[in-house]
Amino acid sequence: MTDRWRTVAGATLRHLEALLLPRACLGCERPIAGAREAMVCETCWTRLAWLPHPRCQRCGHPGGHAGSGAECRWCPLLPPYVRAVRSCCWVPGGTAERLLYAFKYEGWHRLGHDLAGRMARLDWPEDVRRERAAFVPVPLSAERRRTRGFNQSAVLAHALAQALAEAHGPAGAPARPDSVRLPVWEDVLERTTATATQTRLTPEQRLSNVAGAFRATTGAPSKLRGAHVVLVDDVVTTAATLNECAATLWDAGARIISYVTFGRARAAGDAPLPRG
Repeated sequence: MTDRWRTVAGATLRHLEALLLPRACLGCERPIAGAREAMVCETCWTRLAWLPHPRCQRCGHPGGHAGSGAECRWCPLLPPYVRAVRSCCWVPGGTAERLLYAFKYEGWHRLGHDLAGRMARLDWPEDVRRERAAFVPVPLSAERRRTRGFNQSAVLAHALAQALAEAHGPAGAPARPDSVRLPVWEDVLERTTATATQTRLTPEQRLSNVAGAFRATTGAPSKLRGAHVVLVDDVVTTAATLNECAATLWDAGARIISYVTFGRARAAGDAPLPRG
């Protein structure tokens, strides 16, 4: 078969697949029109409960001291060597929770690229954009990785690195100062214990649950010394897990750490998720 006929045959098969097996949105389960590779419809993306403005310039939490002089309620959760935290939208609840569940537990690993594409549009302080040396995914225990089959934070980290290298930035904002793809360091941090899931724990229990759960690898100090690294996870609630990881990286020689997640849980006093 010639290359021309292979191309024609491939296009025909793709059209038949779209006709006979229409792709269903992972958010609302309705058929998706248009792009063959789309996993989420545009309506569901618009339904994400994006974090509102104003946001704290440091921790990214809505209503903080983003130039207003008001005291931020979320920044005290962070150790002094954490420079900035950014997240896309509220969880749990709504479309964001459904997408994260499909990504983590239903085998839709490729959805991580779409989630990371939204994370790549987050606005960072200029010094973070200039200094960040690498992404570090929050590691899973060996047992949980075997059960799940992958580390969702690592998928997000690699996809985010790719998206930033290719990005033009959000409307009106400049792209990252250089076009070099940031490395993902999966070999500097490891989880030493299979901790219980944090989902139903109180803030105090979360701290206890992850205490001592991570360690730096043997070769980590040579990479981390003096570096500004960005920890990547799917969701942040009280920052207990991210703070424990950050402390481990700091002790191993990192100069400063920032955090990025797709979802963020509401703190006391935050507005509830709109219905619908």
